[in-house]
Amino acid sequence: MGHLRQEAEPGEVGLDPKALARLDQHFAHEVDDGRLPGFLVSVSRHGRVAHLTTYGHRDRAAELPVETDTLWRMYSMTKPVTSVAALILMEEGRFGLDTPVAEFLPSFAEPRVYVDGAGPDIRTRPAGQPILIRHLLTHTAGLTFGFYHCHPVDARYREAGIESSVPPGADLAEACEVYAGLPLQFEPGTRWNYSVATNVLGRLIEVVSGRPLDDFFADRVLTPLGMTDAGFCVSPEQAPRLAELYGEKEDGGIAPVPGLPLHGRPRFLSGSGGLVATAYDYHRFMEFLRRRGELDGVRLLAPGTVAMMTANQLPGGADRRAFGTTVHQEPGSAGLGFGLGVSVVVDPGVTRSPSALGSYGWSGVATTTFWVDPHNDMTVQFLTQVRPTGSHRVYPELKRLIHESLAG
Repeated sequence: MGHLRQEAEPGEVGLDPKALARLDQHFAHEVDDGRLPGFLVSVSRHGRVAHLTTYGHRDRAAELPVETDTLWRMYSMTKPVTSVAALILMEEGRFGLDTPVAEFLPSFAEPRVYVDGAGPDIRTRPAGQPILIRHLLTHTAGLTFGFYHCHPVDARYREAGIESSVPPGADLAEACEVYAGLPLQFEPGTRWNYSVATNVLGRLIEVVSGRPLDDFFADRVLTPLGMTDAGFCVSPEQAPRLAELYGEKEDGGIAPVPGLPLHGRPRFLSGSGGLVATAYDYHRFMEFLRRRGELDGVRLLAPGTVAMMTANQLPGGADRRAFGTTVHQEPGSAGLGFGLGVSVVVDPGVTRSPSALGSYGWSGVATTTFWVDPHNDMTVQFLTQVRPTGSHRVYPELKRLIHESLAG
C-alpha cells in the first residue's frame, strides 16, 4: 500500500499557492453544498507533488473521510492502462498497429457497416476494410455504446442486452462475440466514436498473451510500476478504504448508487473501465507517462512509443469536433484530438477551458480525471465518486483553476 505525499512547496516548482487555495475552496464548496461527497486533488511539477488536498467523505453515511489511501473506481481511466498493456505486446513484435483484429479475434473477420433504416429494417453492407488494432486504440473502429440513444446501431446494442458495455452475465470473451455480431456505425478508420473498443483491445491482449487480463495487468504493468493497490477487485483488507459511489439527483444533490462488483474477482474483466486504484497508484502511472515510458529504473515502453501514444492520431491532425460522428459529439471536443488511448490537446485556442498544447489524459464516469502537461512538466489528478446525469461540469473549472496556478 502506498500513500501519496506532498514533496515540495508550490512556490518551489513555480505554482501559486494562493491560486491553489482558490482551487481547494471551490471544490470544498461543492462538497459543503452536497454536490460532491468528497475529493482528492494532486498537482505535481517536475516530478514532485506540490499540492495535495483531501476533503469531505469517501462514505457520507458512515462519516468516513477521504484519505490519501482511499480506493476509487477509475472507470474509463482504465483505458490508458489497457493501451499501455497493448503497446507492450506491440513492442515485443506480437502485432502491429495495422494488424487486422480478426487475426486474433476471428469473429471480427467480416464486419458489416450501417447503411440506413432502423430496428428490423436496418440495412448494412460489408465493410470496405478490416478493423485494425489502431482503430481500437483510437476509437475509430465503428463500434459504439448502447447508452447513447442517438443512432439505430446503438439501439441494436440495447436489443442485444448491452445498455452500457456488458451483456448480462458475460465474460470478456463472450461480450466481444456479441459486439462482433453487431453492425458498425461507420467504416473503420473514417470517424471517431467513443465505444466498447477498449474492451475488445483487452480481449485481444488476453488472446495474444495467453493470459487473463487481470494477470497480464498485474505482472506487466501494475507491479512493475509499483501500483500496489490497483486491480480489478478489492481484498477484504482493502474494502474499508473503497469510496462509496454516488449518482446525481434531479435536485442537484447526490445519493448512493450501485457500483462495479469489486468484492471478489469479477467475471467481466473490463479493459474499458474495470480498475480500482488509489491516488498513489495513478500518480505513478502518470509519472511513467511523463517520463516517457520509465519509472524508478523500470522501462515498460520506449520513449518513441509513448510519444506516439500521446500524439494526435486522427487523420489529418483533425480534432474530434471535425472527425467525430454526426450523431454523437462529446461536449467540449473542440481543440482535442485523440492518441492511442488518451485525449490530446491540438488547438488550445478553441478548447473549452485553458489547456497547453500537447497535454493529454482522460476521465472516468465517476468524475475522476487526469492529465499530463509536457509543456509545463506537470501532472494533475482529481478523484471523487459521482456519476453525473449530464456532462461533467467539474472539469472546465478544474482546468481553469489549475491553469491560474502556473506562476512560472
